[in-house]
Amino acid sequence: MILFRPQAKYDKDAAVVFLAAGQTHARFKNELEKGEIFPLLEGGKTLLFVGLGKIDKLSLTDLRVQVRKALSSCYLKKAKTVEIIPHRRDDAAIIAVIEGVLIGTYVWDKYKSKDKNDKTVKDKQITIAVEPKKVFTDAVAVCQGVSLTRDLVNDNADTITSDYFEKTVRGLIKGHKNIRLEILNRKELKAKGLNLHLAVNQASNKEPKLIIVRYNGGKKNEGYTAFIGKGMTFDTGGLNLKPTGGIETMKIDMSGAAAVCGILKNALSLGIKKNLLFVLGIAENSIGSAAYKPGDVITGYAGKSVEIGNTDAEGRLVLADAFAYVVKNYKPAKMIDLATLTGACVVALGFDHSGLFSNSDELSRQLLESASKTDDRAWRLPIYPELKEHIKSPIADLKNTSNIKGGGASTAAEFLHQFTEGTTWAHLDIAGSAYAEGAGRMYFGYGATGAGVRLLTHYLLNN
Repeated sequence: MILFRPQAKYDKDAAVVFLAAGQTHARFKNELEKGEIFPLLEGGKTLLFVGLGKIDKLSLTDLRVQVRKALSSCYLKKAKTVEIIPHRRDDAAIIAVIEGVLIGTYVWDKYKSKDKNDKTVKDKQITIAVEPKKVFTDAVAVCQGVSLTRDLVNDNADTITSDYFEKTVRGLIKGHKNIRLEILNRKELKAKGLNLHLAVNQASNKEPKLIIVRYNGGKKNEGYTAFIGKGMTFDTGGLNLKPTGGIETMKIDMSGAAAVCGILKNALSLGIKKNLLFVLGIAENSIGSAAYKPGDVITGYAGKSVEIGNTDAEGRLVLADAFAYVVKNYKPAKMIDLATLTGACVVALGFDHSGLFSNSDELSRQLLESASKTDDRAWRLPIYPELKEHIKSPIADLKNTSNIKGGGASTAAEFLHQFTEGTTWAHLDIAGSAYAEGAGRMYFGYGATGAGVRLLTHYLLNN
């Protein structure tokens, strides 16, 4: 829990964290290098000085990193309450501190044995010495949406099924007005002709679902902005089976749908005054005698036939049917999708940026500005008319793989583009940014990062 108060009280039982310590304490005279942590005991109280280096060169990313490092240090392991004295009190810096606390110290420990004497940060009361403001409580709410997304992605694939997603969505919208829910299960998907979605799921014993939340927070005649998330609860690759080294983390292939849940939570918490659609395309790409096969030709909801070049290019098939269904039945003004879509995007951008593709320069500009403001990073990559030639099939309208080597993130985006039907659209490929392995990166520990949630919540609040 985070509290705000204008002045530090140095509560008797609270540990105190000084950011950019320098000369802030009478007994501490030396400058600290960035990343250094210096503890002092004063009358039984722990004082923790955190070096931020030269303030004029300190980035907000660095600030988040150092807050995480301080709160995760052994010096605060048993502290129940912590007071943070920030080095500056402008809104951007305080939001960075909040994110350093809530995002930086997030730990997925549901299945770990716990020592009752050790307190994780979520068990502590954190007070930041700053005047309370709505922008700060809003930042806390946004971080809670990020945490929901991370929890969904980090849990077991056989726990976070399509039924679990439905239960999560129903729980989020319960009691809220101006909400309508549409859910297509296997029977409805078949009756309506979402055959690409069904093909991906047909070897699984789990129910496929297309979940659509219609949120009417804006004016009656205002167009919808649709957020569409890829939700592969596990991706084996199908008959084009993923190898060892590539399959182990494939529970994360629903990170796009999980992010949509996080954005939905934030929209409800913040009371965003816009008309929105939250769309989750949920399936499981399994292997077995019923699995769809390379070489199959399948006609989806849009009436376009698709040759299956590779069963591991499955997410774009589910999204294609979701796009087509949403465009025809809801006619959104804008669509933004999130998907762990291609390894090619990881090759192009690494792990710290999502790939952004769009048919609109203005929408791209707005999204990149939000990415910069939130540190939920994105980089624009190209789509262009010639790409359509690379996803043509001699036996169908389209092929779900490219006919050329290279540019895999762009050709995958172009495949999706074919189902937008002229709607203003952006695609975020979060294949690299959605998950941090090993010791983590930046201010993220191991596991899901919640990529896209802060970016798109900021976009909604500022456009």
